[in-house]
Amino acid sequence: MKTVLFDLDGTLCDSEAGIGASLAFAMHQIGYPVPSAPQIRDIIGPPFAVGLPRIGVQPEDVEKVIAVYRDHYQREGASRSTAYPGISDLLQTLKEQGLTLGVATSKPEASAFPILDHLGMSSFFRVRAGATLDDRRSRKADVIAHALEQLKDQGQPTSKNHVLMVGDREHDVIGAQSHGIACVGVLWGYGSEAEFIAAGTTSVVSTAAELGQWIQRWAG
Repeated sequence: MKTVLFDLDGTLCDSEAGIGASLAFAMHQIGYPVPSAPQIRDIIGPPFAVGLPRIGVQPEDVEKVIAVYRDHYQREGASRSTAYPGISDLLQTLKEQGLTLGVATSKPEASAFPILDHLGMSSFFRVRAGATLDDRRSRKADVIAHALEQLKDQGQPTSKNHVLMVGDREHDVIGAQSHGIACVGVLWGYGSEAEFIAAGTTSVVSTAAELGQWIQRWAG
């Protein structure tokens, strides 16, 4: 009856190529310099409303950049996402072991769900929660709350001892903490060990195999 919630970008799949191409297109269209690869990598994960001002987008232009980005990403960027090595096997193993699996991503559901279908992962997850296009639900804490609501509706326990978050950025840790949930940070995504430690992550792992071992110990 225990549940593991996974972030999407940087945790289940490498989406950097598609996000980078679509963001570069949007920035150019709105009249901004194309950001460097390190700049793009730095803002993958949290909502763009938070990340774009950090790379020079003025407040009045944030929504314009996001709108152009989303259109381009839906048409071209999303399909460039690829699963990280060992992730599909890990999900299969965890499901066979009786764990409930879910997705909690700050990416809008309109983009996230087709990516999960494209990667052949949708069948692994009992609940899928993402952001809304109108940003009513965009913070990681709110996305996790939506996932917990779905679990509760299905009769699944949602106490802090029954749910675990897995993500690659500090906002995954902070969002989980807001619900009293432990969060494991993965180092194959877009965050760093220093970022996780500063945020107070429960643990940090380097490979899918190591993550699987950690989850099995947690599940008891």
